[in-house]
Amino acid sequence: MENSNLLAIAEEFGSPVYVYDSEKIVSQYNRLTKAFKKVKQVKLNYAVKALSNLAILKLMNSLGAGLDTVSVQEVKLGLLAGVSPENIIFTPNGVSLEEIEQVSAMGVQINIDNLSILEQFGAKHPNTPVCIRVNPHVMAGGNSKISVGHIDSKFGISIHQIPHILRIVENTGMNINGIHMHTGSDILDIDVFLYASEILFETAKSFKDLDFIDFGSGFKVPYKTGDIETNIEEFGEKLTKRFNKFCASYGKEVTLGFEPGKFLVSEAGYFLANVNVVKQTTSTVFAGIDSGFNHLIRPMFYNSHHEIENISNPKGKERFYSVVGYICETDTFATNRRISEITEGDILAFKNAGAYCFSMASNYNSRYRPAEVLWHNNKAHLIRKRETFEDLTNNQVQVDIFSKVSEPSS
Repeated sequence: MENSNLLAIAEEFGSPVYVYDSEKIVSQYNRLTKAFKKVKQVKLNYAVKALSNLAILKLMNSLGAGLDTVSVQEVKLGLLAGVSPENIIFTPNGVSLEEIEQVSAMGVQINIDNLSILEQFGAKHPNTPVCIRVNPHVMAGGNSKISVGHIDSKFGISIHQIPHILRIVENTGMNINGIHMHTGSDILDIDVFLYASEILFETAKSFKDLDFIDFGSGFKVPYKTGDIETNIEEFGEKLTKRFNKFCASYGKEVTLGFEPGKFLVSEAGYFLANVNVVKQTTSTVFAGIDSGFNHLIRPMFYNSHHEIENISNPKGKERFYSVVGYICETDTFATNRRISEITEGDILAFKNAGAYCFSMASNYNSRYRPAEVLWHNNKAHLIRKRETFEDLTNNQVQVDIFSKVSEPSS
């Protein structure tokens, strides 16, 4: 997208606003499928939690992607977007048996990550196909907050508990049709991922009639110019050889599954905010914008980096700014960042704002969540309205239960 497109969107729809470029999403989807073109059966299930707008889900469905969901609400969004139940996998963590049964009744593929629920579900629904999420005990990803395959993670069933899993399967007679893992996000070291894959292949041998093996995702995307990223092409070539070899030894062609989220939508997203004030202190120049961590929490929560460009003055002289929000907390997006000279009223564009940005937004400080716009076929389409005061109060119940406190008698 050009800066002129983004500025026009900010002018038409106001700020702050999220903008998504559909062409980039399609490009990333095609890149990933091409990397595994030598595998007979590949299925990409888009991770809904990354960006759950219905328009995005419809776009993924049109590309042929399924959905990876983690809540019954995400499943319902997928169905509302027109995705077939058989193209949705439900991979929750810590949910009740009742929620899993509710989703199962919709015809969605179930993925269970703990022994207790596995045994309870298998005893009640032995004929329902179930995938098992294992924890390979492999530390992958940038830090402990985004690595979920290590030994202390709450996700998955330990590979050391495979005998227990097999005993539950034998006792209940349940139908295991898939094996799954997800080690974390921002995975750069392909060899680490391949090592975890070997663990998954070894685990799969214990189950005789699998339909698919799901390798999760977590591929790193670039966050700034010259940034390193997962080499998808190299990874595709290496894993393809190993996967096809496994299928030959297994005696059956199984589907190779992935559940990309950030990889598909991160780079497609822009977050546009207006500069409310430029504030000079004794040591710092602050650019205060009409947003805060209520709209974009990743820099504060994950210490994530988002390139920030002054699209109102892209060729201006660079100065050092600390970009901060209007929330009554410390909500710093960037510290001493070189940005083209900023004046009040300028529009700043935050890049890599497609994944885990709007979906983690809140109404903290009673602020409205922003609008969302999809840039498709060189045209801006509003896909979520900006919230209003009525949205803040819609579910609140006004009660008249407080009587006036009387003056104490003398």
